[in-house]
Amino acid sequence: MRDVGVVIHLAARVHVMHENVKNPLEEFRKVNVAGTEHLARSAAASGVKRLVYVSSIGVNGWQTDEGRVFLETDTPNPHNVYAVSKLEAELSLHCVAAETGLEVVVVRPPLVYGMGAPGNLAQMLKVLAKGIPLPLALVHNLRSLIYVENLVDALILCTTHTAAVGQTYMLSDGEDISTSDLLRHLGAAMGCPVRLFPCPQALLKLAGRLTGKSDQVERLLGSLQVDSGKIRRELGWRPPFTLQQGLQATAEQYRTR
Repeated sequence: MRDVGVVIHLAARVHVMHENVKNPLEEFRKVNVAGTEHLARSAAASGVKRLVYVSSIGVNGWQTDEGRVFLETDTPNPHNVYAVSKLEAELSLHCVAAETGLEVVVVRPPLVYGMGAPGNLAQMLKVLAKGIPLPLALVHNLRSLIYVENLVDALILCTTHTAAVGQTYMLSDGEDISTSDLLRHLGAAMGCPVRLFPCPQALLKLAGRLTGKSDQVERLLGSLQVDSGKIRRELGWRPPFTLQQGLQATAEQYRTR
């Protein structure tokens, strides 16, 4: 990292859908904690001024209750071993910063969407493209998202702004949306009919448990809202793209693949 001024650290062990090790937390720690600390100490030793670390909203928790949003001041409540490792990585970075003078900035994004996004969003796009009916008409949750271009814009700002040093920031597009409305927006952008029909959520959760997909079902049904006001107030950040623009670009890119 000779002659490097800033490091933006996104690499991690993540999206391990079928874990086959005896101690998953230790495997996550090897990369996400020990690897991150090694990178930070190497950066400091090489004269790097600042490290911007992309953590996870999972550090705050699994989901939010009605009327509640995640804030930077919340007590951490990581919901799985991946989120535990990301929290431990944050703590290790602050220790390195105190010892070496390396400037550290932490961001915790929610679901990042855009071309090539994995997980539930990719499945949604595939299902919509095929016109498959979905039992989600009664889902009125609220979830915060961030378009990948908005994330990049915020990360670039965090590499230079003097007020960002030592801070943790939540990020989002600033417009929360339900799963059912998300599907409608994506379908409209793709030019595909969106066929939603009502189904009791209790039945959907039961189906998730029976099929071993409870986590995926909970993400579709539950709310997860973040307040990105801190980075807007302190750094003057405004997402350059609206939620509608981000979803339109995501759907159009998928349609042209």
